[in-house]
Amino acid sequence: MKDMIAAPSLLSFRKEVDRFLDRVREGDAFDLLSASDWIPNMDFAERTDAFTVKLEVPGIDPKDIEVQFQNGMLTVRGEKKSEVEHKDARYYRTERSYGSFVRNLRLPATVDEKLISASFSNGLLTVTLPKTAEAKAHTIQVKTT
Repeated sequence: MKDMIAAPSLLSFRKEVDRFLDRVREGDAFDLLSASDWIPNMDFAERTDAFTVKLEVPGIDPKDIEVQFQNGMLTVRGEKKSEVEHKDARYYRTERSYGSFVRNLRLPATVDEKLISASFSNGLLTVTLPKTAEAKAHTIQVKTT
C-alpha cells in the first residue's frame, strides 16, 4: 500500500491544502482565500530600497491584468481566457486552468506610491514597489570615545 501512487486529483488537492497552510503560517501577509478557480504563483522579496512581487501569469494578455495599490494593499487582478474551441475533437482533456484571479498582498512598510512600476515579460508580471525614504533602513555608525 505504501508504494501506491496517488491519483492526480488527490495530488492536486494535497498541493492546494499545502499552499493554504503555508499562507496561514505566513499570517496576514498573503490572501488566505480566493473566489477564483486558480491562483497564479507569487514570489515576494524585500530589499533595503524596495519590495518586489513576481507573479507567474503565462497565457494571459497584459491588457487583462490590473494592478492597484491602496492603503498598503497591493491587489493584482486578471483573467486567463480559454481561446481554443474543440467542437471537432474526438477526445479532449485539459489540465490548464482558466478564469479570473485576485491576489492581495499587504505590505509591512510604507511604499512610495508614485514610483510603483509593473512590467510583463515571458509570462512573468513583476511589480516593483519602492520604499519611502522614511521606511528605508538607515545604518547608524557607532562612535568610540
